[in-house]
Amino acid sequence: MHEYDITLKVLLRGSAAMAFQALTGGLVERWLDIELPKMQNPRMDLLGEFVDGTLLHIELQSGNDAEMPLRMAEYALGVYRRFGQFPRQIVLYVGEPVLRMQPGLSGARFSFSYELRDLRDLDGDVLLGIEEVGDNVLAVLARLRDRKAAVTEIVRRIAGLDAAKRDAALGQLIVLSGLRGLEKTVEEEIRKMPILNDIMDHKVLGREYKRGRAEGIQDGELRILRRLLEKRFGPIPAW
Repeated sequence: MHEYDITLKVLLRGSAAMAFQALTGGLVERWLDIELPKMQNPRMDLLGEFVDGTLLHIELQSGNDAEMPLRMAEYALGVYRRFGQFPRQIVLYVGEPVLRMQPGLSGARFSFSYELRDLRDLDGDVLLGIEEVGDNVLAVLARLRDRKAAVTEIVRRIAGLDAAKRDAALGQLIVLSGLRGLEKTVEEEIRKMPILNDIMDHKVLGREYKRGRAEGIQDGELRILRRLLEKRFGPIPAW
């Protein structure tokens, strides 16, 4: 699992409510964490349930994958076996290269399709106007008139949060900025803020995290996951 997966799941399931509603047209009543049977890739990214009982499946993708239609068809069948209904499916593309994937499969007596959304379809400048910092952070992946100015504004807003929220939001911004090649810009803006200018020395969010990526991506992901779990659920039991 890529580190951006964890970050985007946390944002879409929580503090980026406006962006989520703009992408899907609704709000999920509850999220379902289930493992589907008899599949090559049994773990879906996000599966939620609307108030009316219908299901929503979101798959996060940072690159063009020719096998995506096959994967989505397998997921749809797996959900049907488990819940007795087909979900509404969205592949949310967050990559930088031009989106080239196909939104379905078709053949003799067979047709299958799903929604294919590029996060750059969202107006990032609108997300910057939302009070919730999760929407602000997600704006870095959306369509922006001026990316550098947007990063400056996002960092400024993060600097005004309390310490716990500030750490979490900065971690999310650093991870997502890598999908747009904005890591250096983010670092420069962080160093301009007196309250944040030591953040790049932080065990998880700064230099050590970047070294962790070079030494092994799994270690970096585990550190982020542990921090997010502790933030949401409290101290992790020793076992």
